[in-house]
Amino acid sequence: MKKLILIVAFLLLIPVIAIAALVLFVNPNQFKPMIVEEAQKHTGLELVIEGDISWQFFPSVGFELGKTELRNPQGYSSANLFKVGKVGIDVSVMPLLDRKLEIGNVTLDGAEFYLETLKDGRKNIDVLTKSNEVAPATESGTATAENASPSSNEEVAQDPSKAWTIQLAGVSVSNALLDVQDHQAGSFTRLSDVSFTLSEFAVEKWSKATFAAKGKNNQQTFSASGSAELKLSEGLAEYALRNIELESSFKEPANNFEKIILGLATFEFDKPNALTYEVVGQAAGLDMTMKGQGELTVDKAISLVQLNKLVLDANYAGDSLPQSPMKVDMASDLRFDLSKSHLNFVLQKLTANAIELDGKADVFLGDIPKVRFALHSPNIDLDEFLGLGAENATAETSDTSDETASQGKTEQSTPVEQEVEPDLAALKTLDVSGDISIDKFKANNAHMQEVQASFYVNRGIAELTKFTSKLYQGTISATAKLDARKSPASYVAKKQIKGVKVQPLLIDVSDNDKLEGTGSIDVDVQGKSLTPTGIQKNLLGTVIVNFADGAVNGINVAQMIRENYAKIKGEKLDDKEGVQKTDFSALTATLKLNKGNVSTDDLQMQSPLLRIRGQGSANYIAQTVDFTVSTSVVGSLEGQGGKDIDELKDVTIPINVSGSWNEPKFKLVFDDVLKQKAKKEIDRGLKKLDEKLGDKIKDEKTKDAINGLIKGLFN
Repeated sequence: MKKLILIVAFLLLIPVIAIAALVLFVNPNQFKPMIVEEAQKHTGLELVIEGDISWQFFPSVGFELGKTELRNPQGYSSANLFKVGKVGIDVSVMPLLDRKLEIGNVTLDGAEFYLETLKDGRKNIDVLTKSNEVAPATESGTATAENASPSSNEEVAQDPSKAWTIQLAGVSVSNALLDVQDHQAGSFTRLSDVSFTLSEFAVEKWSKATFAAKGKNNQQTFSASGSAELKLSEGLAEYALRNIELESSFKEPANNFEKIILGLATFEFDKPNALTYEVVGQAAGLDMTMKGQGELTVDKAISLVQLNKLVLDANYAGDSLPQSPMKVDMASDLRFDLSKSHLNFVLQKLTANAIELDGKADVFLGDIPKVRFALHSPNIDLDEFLGLGAENATAETSDTSDETASQGKTEQSTPVEQEVEPDLAALKTLDVSGDISIDKFKANNAHMQEVQASFYVNRGIAELTKFTSKLYQGTISATAKLDARKSPASYVAKKQIKGVKVQPLLIDVSDNDKLEGTGSIDVDVQGKSLTPTGIQKNLLGTVIVNFADGAVNGINVAQMIRENYAKIKGEKLDDKEGVQKTDFSALTATLKLNKGNVSTDDLQMQSPLLRIRGQGSANYIAQTVDFTVSTSVVGSLEGQGGKDIDELKDVTIPINVSGSWNEPKFKLVFDDVLKQKAKKEIDRGLKKLDEKLGDKIKDEKTKDAINGLIKGLFN
């Protein structure tokens, strides 16, 4: 029993003796001059350690530094580049006997870093990146090996710190602060509650590092935390990472990203590394959830970054979206060559609800990035994507509700919102060019096929160099150019429509079946201003219309002629109403657009029954029309479902169209008809009179006088 007690006492006594020996024979303050000297040697900055360096024995053996400051160079606003309230260092005891300082962990509590950039571009951390200066020579010449280092045991005893070696195993930082002030850029960023740990650090072995921080930059606040495992090779020439996890948040007045998560299973150069990401938050009034994965590859020179098999699964919701919620799925490959500032993007598939796209893009970074792309879609229903059908239905319901609610209330005028030219300044910073092809396209309920478009935007000029499409058994082609270098912007546009079936197009676009036939239209216009009113007031150009084998629905010119002619003759009207339709074999016109007014003087329509000419104008700002159509009967009216009226053949009948576009009024100007009819009868009578009296009246002057007298009765 006594032996056991002695053994236990001896085991307990060993650490006590070791600690006592450590306190008695090893003075930690002997390292102070070495630390200060090394800091001055490597940084050129003054290191101040206040108070003594003391031993600590709990929770591990080590020593502790008091308040420590690394002074800033002259000319900076902060006195210190770095300061810390307390530095703790864990030390292995046994190597101390061999003058080896093996530090297990360095603990920094309350560390503060002040990084500052002056207006001339100088930084206070520049001194930390400079090469060590060569020690100055002695007065007698270059220092010799003999006087450069101690050679006797006496010198070593006088300065024992020179014989010590130091190794660092780990670092732990807590409650740290980082201020980054850039007077050149006018920015200030502060990181607080910064923590960092590096545990079990050794070369050729995996070590785990963790960090966390909170920050603020003007009205922006953010936080970040994460962890990773790293392995360094001998000589620190190579390293590898694995189990990388980063989680952060970001908030400013317009955006709030509650969660941003990034994960890498491994990271090694020249190898694909599995990447995952997730973003949850609000941006620009949208609620968003995004997540996905990919393969990240970086070369050793860090000049080529590739992100292959990149997958995005996202959901967006918000009132500003054409459809809410909107689901977006994407699969793509990305390649970024840093040496050439070239980004290559291959879009394998992108779907946004009903829209599907694929294509590729190249971006060359510079003062003005150069973007080149090619996109394709099998089908785009723009109306469905923009929710136009639902919007119209909602608008109709709303109008009905508003009308009901407003009954019995005094009508109040709504202030007219002032129109403002759109801000196109962003076009001056773009250099974009690309091609778009769409197999099937629907917009404003018009159906197109095989759409091909090419355009570019370059420093304030946007040009549609090509647009072609099949449209209702015909084709459409167009070019346009917008110059936004000055405000208001100016533009020119040309469009050619050939062989289009007009009625199904009008029915789809405006639910209007007033016109039938095969149409061709050439448009050549120009103008300035992009506000709705500005476009109408400044529009100039011509529109050439050419329709064939068609009809105008809603008006039966032949029936109007019969009815009005019957009234004149006092005959009974036919109660049976004919088909409200006027057929034609050709309809042509040249429309001249002049700042809100459209006019023509060469409208012509031909049919087996009629020849129609028209002239007049319409105001598309007030949406009114004042147009006269002159109709000549050249065939049988029976072709229009009525009786023949031979008496009106070769008589021109004017029809005036006036009023609003929505409810035009048609008026037959029959005074001219009667005059023409009477003149026609007089001509016939004169002809007969001439035939009977021609032989009896020999004097030509007398004959002309008689003819003139009779004709003058109707002038």
